[in-house]
Amino acid sequence: MACLLETPIRMSVLSEVTASSRHYVDRLFDPDPQKVLQGVIDMKNAVIGNNKQKANLIVLGAVPRLLYLLQQEASSTELKTECAVVLGSLAMGTENNVKSLLDCHIIPALLQGLLSPDLKFIEACLRCLRTILTSAVTPEELLYTDATVIPHLMALLSRSRYTQEYICQIFSHCCKGPDHQTILFNHGAVQNIAHLLTSLSYKVRMQALKCFSVLAFENPQVSMTLVNVLVDGELLPQIFVKMLQRDKPIEMQLTAAKCLTYMCRAGAIRTDDGCIVLKLDHDLKHAHELRQAAFKLYASLGANDEDIRKKIIETENMMDRIVTGLSESSVKVRLAAVRCLHSLSRSVQQLRTSFQDHAVWKPLMKVLQNAPDEILVVASSMLCNLLLEFSPSKEPILESGAVELLCGLTQSENPALRVNGIWALMNMAFQAEQKIKADILRSLSTEQLFRLLSDSDLNVLMKTLGLLRNLLSTRPHIDKIMSTHGKQIMQAVTLILEGEHNIEVKEQTLCILANIADGTTAKELIMTNDDILQKIKYYMGHSHVKLQLAAMFCISNLIWNEEEGSQERQDKLRDMGIVDILHKLSQSPDSNLCDKAKMALQQYLA
Repeated sequence: MACLLETPIRMSVLSEVTASSRHYVDRLFDPDPQKVLQGVIDMKNAVIGNNKQKANLIVLGAVPRLLYLLQQEASSTELKTECAVVLGSLAMGTENNVKSLLDCHIIPALLQGLLSPDLKFIEACLRCLRTILTSAVTPEELLYTDATVIPHLMALLSRSRYTQEYICQIFSHCCKGPDHQTILFNHGAVQNIAHLLTSLSYKVRMQALKCFSVLAFENPQVSMTLVNVLVDGELLPQIFVKMLQRDKPIEMQLTAAKCLTYMCRAGAIRTDDGCIVLKLDHDLKHAHELRQAAFKLYASLGANDEDIRKKIIETENMMDRIVTGLSESSVKVRLAAVRCLHSLSRSVQQLRTSFQDHAVWKPLMKVLQNAPDEILVVASSMLCNLLLEFSPSKEPILESGAVELLCGLTQSENPALRVNGIWALMNMAFQAEQKIKADILRSLSTEQLFRLLSDSDLNVLMKTLGLLRNLLSTRPHIDKIMSTHGKQIMQAVTLILEGEHNIEVKEQTLCILANIADGTTAKELIMTNDDILQKIKYYMGHSHVKLQLAAMFCISNLIWNEEEGSQERQDKLRDMGIVDILHKLSQSPDSNLCDKAKMALQQYLA
């Protein structure tokens, strides 16, 4: 019988999605500019991480209207900016989305937007342009059609680190041959981009470096010019050599190597030049290898044995040596040291004593500020352990700005870093004060939370749901968070329960609903949402006991008769047929489910 309930629910959901999408588009035509602005902002929140919603809005004609509003002189700068953000989000969906945007002539509209004096609007247009122009379905020639575009982009490089990052990314992707290289070179690409190699932003440095690699590729003219370019008193080849150092991220080392290789091939620098043939001191290398091997051995020995972990830590000066290893110049030694500490951090006792005595969190936080991904993955995994409730390191880590650092990791392209970032935030939020929870939500942003909830990596999704559960605990916290983020959280819950997810994901999501139902005022967000109530009812009759139990927790929290308004909630749920389902479940062969159903029925009899 449970399966029969699925069809009408799915039909209802589909019709609601269509109606909801139409509603978003209709609001773009409201005569009140403020209502149009709010409509665009709501549309922005609705499409984040939701390819289905993006496709619906494109089909319903949202793109031409957004482009119209973006180009209208009467539109406020804020409205234009929000339109550009939504268009950028639509472009981040599928390749078909990008094709639809190109068909609506989005590129000329965005290029026109770059003439605005407003920096935020320019950045939003560039971000959208970057997404479209780096798509596989976009012809690179579109960047070069109008001869005024390249010089204007060069002029915009000085505006902000975001304009620098986006423009360099556009150039590096759209430079596909000698003709493109010549155009960029003649418009001063080398001089305009060179100083970006010393930017404080890694993303800017990396994109600038990629520009030079595509400009120098099989191009003697560019290569010969690069040899003599000075940046802050240093020749460009010397800067490339510094980027080859082992403490730099692998991507940077490889791209710098490409630049030097192309310059060599062009005859700009000799193949026996000291900057190409780098010699490492043999003794230093040998010492690094020995330390690396030792740390690896200790990591392996201490991985699963508490007694061995204790012996390693009690060895004289051992912790000092391992901690010192975190600041070694050799990436391999640093990685081995982090792995060793990660292995030792599995001990509850050592987390409470030795790790605190040696303030391990301090050098660890330093490592997390600037390290290759291979080190970041292990270091962030270790940070998860240091943020457990019983760890005395938790408080100083919080005070050192860990929230923003971890929220940054959740945006990484590396799934392991996204998992560790959200996992650490989940541990941080466990039984935390309201201020910490508010800091997490503010730094993470609702938009990023939505992206994580639609992440293709199952571990990321599960840890994000775990974070939400920890945030939504303790009644005052639940009510506070739901009063400010309730609409978005309920929308996320709905999308997950409708999606094709496994039992564990849906169980976690229903547990989040049960926490919301435990709030004093927050529970009304469930009671006034008939769609959510129908979903809870559906999962009460599901074939999997885990989902039935989770749905039962929701109902129990909603009907608890000691709380204000319980009678009205009981009556509404009775009218929905919940009491009939409870009677059936009270006969369940699963003792746990049976007991919970009987307990819920007692609330109706009390």
